[in-house]
Amino acid sequence: MRRIIVYGSRYGTAQRYAEVLSVRTGIKVVSYTEIRDLADADHVIYVGSLYAGGVPGLSKTAKKLPADSLQKFFVVTVGLADPGNEENVQNIRKSVRRQIPEWLWQRTELFHLRGGINYRQLGFFHTIMMKALYSKVKKIPPEKRTAEVQGLINTYQQTVDFTDFERLDEIMRKL
Repeated sequence: MRRIIVYGSRYGTAQRYAEVLSVRTGIKVVSYTEIRDLADADHVIYVGSLYAGGVPGLSKTAKKLPADSLQKFFVVTVGLADPGNEENVQNIRKSVRRQIPEWLWQRTELFHLRGGINYRQLGFFHTIMMKALYSKVKKIPPEKRTAEVQGLINTYQQTVDFTDFERLDEIMRKL
């Protein structure tokens, strides 16, 4: 059985989760940008950051997976949204499902972890995107805001880190 951890991360939180998971399990970890071939993999764990509803590198990695021998595909999303909120989980689920083919969806197990954000480290595009999003959600009346929207408002322009490596235990039990 060949297992591999692949990650997609722009600012480092998903990479940190992937590397800690690798140390704890002994499974090799690599960035999706370095993957050439996954033909002999039968268990792939993809740890990816959430950005505007997408997971960087997930669809590219999915295209390299062997339909004939892959037994299990684990997708671990890392984002600011609280995975304890069912609405957040459903939104993440829809996003992931759009990025992978149906045959792979049937072999996929999803996990959701909280990450962090440091507005000073954001690139130009992400800074503009977050400013626009903040301006939009700030106009929502407080009684109509979801927990995710309120969280964005509360943390805007701050550095927050919700990383919890103990949450990896749940994933490790499934491997």
